[in-house]
Amino acid sequence: MKNIVKLTTPLDPNRIETLRCGDFVEITGTIYTARDAAHKRMKEMLEKNMSLPFDLSGQIIYYAGPCPAKPGQVIGSIGPTTSGRMDVYTPLLLKQGLAGMIGKGKRSQEVIDAMIRYKSVYFGATGGAGALISKCVKKAEVIAFDDLGTEAIRRLYVEDLPVIVLIDCKGNKLYKEFDK
Repeated sequence: MKNIVKLTTPLDPNRIETLRCGDFVEITGTIYTARDAAHKRMKEMLEKNMSLPFDLSGQIIYYAGPCPAKPGQVIGSIGPTTSGRMDVYTPLLLKQGLAGMIGKGKRSQEVIDAMIRYKSVYFGATGGAGALISKCVKKAEVIAFDDLGTEAIRRLYVEDLPVIVLIDCKGNKLYKEFDK
């Protein structure tokens, strides 16, 4: 079995360069959730030269819309969303300093090219394991776009969130199906 790479956020560019596709990673620190609607709003804000709800530099966005928390829970089930739906927005966010993304599924060549240009990484979380992933979330708060409900931007504090590097900053892809 491979060793597990321990990462803390915000991600250091030199550390990103050491990651290789297929690496098992556990992330500890602050990450943010955002899905389609939040990405659209962030793009519109950038086009109007407005400040985003959080500084993207070195940060990770988890493509997820968590279920409501049950009593005594920090957050409900929080499985990954299909990442390709964010591809139209991703190069712009990478240009602003976004260092990592967590989701599932393939990415467009435009996103992969931007990942290489801006030295970022794409992590995969296991679809269907949202309840298990939620146990890694120790704090959660909505920080923007509350009107979007589960698609609002949340700041999460996670401990040992298990992911795998699907695409590294050199454009190497774990799955051959990404080429189809």
